[in-house]
Amino acid sequence: MAETLLEAKKLNNFIGGDWVESNDSTEVINPANGETIVQVPLSDGSTVDKAVEVAKKAQKDWAKVPAPQRAEVMLEVGNLMKQRKERLARLLTMENGKVLEEARGEVQEGIDMAFYMAGEGRRLFGHTTPAELPNKFSMSQRCPVGVVGIITPWNFPIAIATWKSFPAIVAGNAVIWKPATETPIMAYELAKIFEDAGLPKGVLNVVYGKGSAVGDAMVHHGDIRVISFTGSDVTGRNIASECGKQLKKVSLEMGGKNAVIVMDDADLDLAAEGIIWSAYGTSGQRCTAASRVIVHEDVKERLEERLLAGIEKLTIGDGLDETNKVGPIINKAGLEKIQKYIQIGKEEGAKLVAGGYVLEDGDFAKGHYFAPTLFTDAKPDMRIAQEEIFGPVLSLIPVKSFEEAIEVNNGVSYGLSSSIFTTDANRVFQAQRDLDTGIVYVNAGTTGAEIHLPFGGTKGTGNGHRDSGVQALDVFTEWKAVYVDYSGKLQRAQIDTE
Repeated sequence: MAETLLEAKKLNNFIGGDWVESNDSTEVINPANGETIVQVPLSDGSTVDKAVEVAKKAQKDWAKVPAPQRAEVMLEVGNLMKQRKERLARLLTMENGKVLEEARGEVQEGIDMAFYMAGEGRRLFGHTTPAELPNKFSMSQRCPVGVVGIITPWNFPIAIATWKSFPAIVAGNAVIWKPATETPIMAYELAKIFEDAGLPKGVLNVVYGKGSAVGDAMVHHGDIRVISFTGSDVTGRNIASECGKQLKKVSLEMGGKNAVIVMDDADLDLAAEGIIWSAYGTSGQRCTAASRVIVHEDVKERLEERLLAGIEKLTIGDGLDETNKVGPIINKAGLEKIQKYIQIGKEEGAKLVAGGYVLEDGDFAKGHYFAPTLFTDAKPDMRIAQEEIFGPVLSLIPVKSFEEAIEVNNGVSYGLSSSIFTTDANRVFQAQRDLDTGIVYVNAGTTGAEIHLPFGGTKGTGNGHRDSGVQALDVFTEWKAVYVDYSGKLQRAQIDTE
């Protein structure tokens, strides 16, 4: 049934409102069963050049469309996504592997973002302020940057794209989008939705291909004035370096090594439930996934018992089977990376108490599955407690105090999401002040961002910009100061004020 959902057998680039074929292509594999879903183009820099050429022309006209009218297109995008939600979710599960419940949630996130950014089309607020001279008016306003490039990952193939493309388009920009080659179907479907919603040709363009070809060409193209990237720390640092040489705006959202702190006064049943969801949902393939639990030594054993019981209840398999709660790993390379860290954890002296192996029997043999894994008695400086694994691997780190817990949480190179379970109001306010992450949860896990709040982190997680929320507009707009002197004479600021 699911296979009939996709109309095309081979995807094409979407450039200037046309579906453009590419000479080279590769297979897109369903990670749940190893079956080929579709062929995706492997484009090169010349395709990026063509896309930018049409985007530049389209953007000049699009920027002149009143922002409330641009918002009407975004509102229709949200309506179409809502109508097609179930189909989009099933296609997402096919290409990404996450269970259908999570896929529906991801599509809903895109719907929410469409409606939210449609609202911003009637705001896009600037500021008015008193001028320092008489008979003079002063204000600031947001202006589009021009052509922007977005590079999105496979783990949230539609949600992250909406965080970036929707504010860019409402603000009057044109977009070149390079989706991950592992998950190209959501880009195809979203491009069709924009087309059906009446977005002018050339405002949104999709160019498929590898990062080394398409992504690199986007980064180095002089007419792409913004790069918004979500992906690995290594790639993000390289992009930042190259964009810096060109004085090009760049927004980075990279990795995380997120922790849940469980204090001795915590509701342990609630904490265990939140940890299980944060660590093993999406098979741990979230940048906000919990990979560390910093637990007070007085409740460590009781929490560990609850976690082991929760792991036992997890059902694993194809995400289209709604009885399953954990889906596959995206590909073989992902499995191999996880296996490497299991060995590292053992060698470092952490105690493996659950999982730690590839699931290969029966139906598991057709896909890429890894057993939900739990290490205990880990130390804060172990590699499994410092480095991003991107899989269903969780490490328990015992501490003696609240102060030590905060120190351990902050003692990693990333700063995306953190969480604390406690019933002490004083600790709650101290934690939200002292936890060095862009997102803080209290009595909840490390996942579950809402689109009207900024998403991003500190340190190695990013470069200070944020996806989502009104703050996303800062990435895709430039501030312009406007002065209107109606005095009829020359007035010199800072000079004629005396």
